[in-house]
Amino acid sequence: MRSDDFTWQSDPRRTRRRFIRDTALLTAAGPLTAFPMCAAAEPPAAEAAEQAHAEIWRRFIGPHNVMLDFTMLDGSVSLPTPEECRAGKPNALGWWAPIENGAMFCGLYLDAAVNRWRRTRSAEDAEKARRLMEGLLFLNSISDVPGFVGRGVSTDGKSHYAMGSNDQTFPWFLGLWRYLDSGLAGNDERRIVAHLSETADAIVKLNWAMPAEPPFGRRGGFLGLGFDNVPRLLFVAKMMHVLSGDAKWDAIYRAALARRGGKDQHSGLEVCERGMFFETAYHHTWTSCCSVGALRGLWELEKDETLRAAFAQGLQASADIAFQYLRLAQQFDRDDKSFFDPDWRRCMLPLWKPQQTEQEAQDLAHEQLRAFCKQSPRRSKECDFVREPASAAWIVTLAPDPVILTQRAADIRRVIAHYNYAALYYCTFFWVESAWWRLVAAAM
Repeated sequence: MRSDDFTWQSDPRRTRRRFIRDTALLTAAGPLTAFPMCAAAEPPAAEAAEQAHAEIWRRFIGPHNVMLDFTMLDGSVSLPTPEECRAGKPNALGWWAPIENGAMFCGLYLDAAVNRWRRTRSAEDAEKARRLMEGLLFLNSISDVPGFVGRGVSTDGKSHYAMGSNDQTFPWFLGLWRYLDSGLAGNDERRIVAHLSETADAIVKLNWAMPAEPPFGRRGGFLGLGFDNVPRLLFVAKMMHVLSGDAKWDAIYRAALARRGGKDQHSGLEVCERGMFFETAYHHTWTSCCSVGALRGLWELEKDETLRAAFAQGLQASADIAFQYLRLAQQFDRDDKSFFDPDWRRCMLPLWKPQQTEQEAQDLAHEQLRAFCKQSPRRSKECDFVREPASAAWIVTLAPDPVILTQRAADIRRVIAHYNYAALYYCTFFWVESAWWRLVAAAM
């Protein structure tokens, strides 16, 4: 489940309902061999990936190089006002607003941007990757709170919601590392490393919690003992040791590998080795993919072959699970005309009330989500049948075994080719481009 931006476990009834629904979705989707290829309606994967790329840059990259969650098909969007951000409207977390996931999506999308540039070596693609990097640094510069990583900004280019999260901050780290690792940073390298160092130090001072603005103080963290936390802490520690050479980061890394806890008393290394794990049919591959991305980074950074083998095993286990979710794509009708209302204020603001705690903000947001989904039935379809299989496709391509990936390539291509990206309201198809460029690299 989502590591800190959702708390479904607090309501057992909701968990049971989601279990039943998710099981039904996978059952209805049938085996992967039932995924139809409709040559007349679906373009080849390469053409589809290019369309996805074009739509991202036509509609979803805002003026501050930060990705928007949703827009209308013409690219128009109604951003929260500065006053709404300061008041926590629709909620202090910024959930369901068009600027909910800017740090998360920009950080993760840099995987596609960097791998695209590695293939094309074009100045245009280098500039697009640089813009995403600048967007991430911008989101780390909008608050006076040390280590704060914002979700996005209002119309004034500064106002923002008071809370980020684990799921926003980790992709921020991952994306900036991907950019550094690509060799594109040049004269910006020192500036990027300074942002990484200052943010990592601030988080460690809070015992690996994500800093938030008053009155909230902090929001989520990396210290948990499950898969949605352990690889993220390990990656940040390993990355910072490689970048800085400071022995303190290696000590943190080694301690986190050995630390045991949780129901099964697994060590950090054993959590990584097991990989992405869902105890029920409830799934959020779109957030758990952050931890799989962390595992991939660990596998690339680590020199010890025993540890690399454990990380590779976790990557393959994660890919095996994600592979099951590719079939959800077939549940989406590329010609679907379900209604989407971009006026998020109309259904959410009548429910608004002041929030002083994280829990109050979450409770309000869950109530608002029910109203939003009722007003815009298209939203649920894109979340379930685009966001989940798209992120799952990326997870499958993160496993390092080229033989298994080659065997699964046709199924990934079917997912990529399945959608008409010009007709999607949410940006959460962007993972298909990431998956495509990893497929291209594997075939070389």
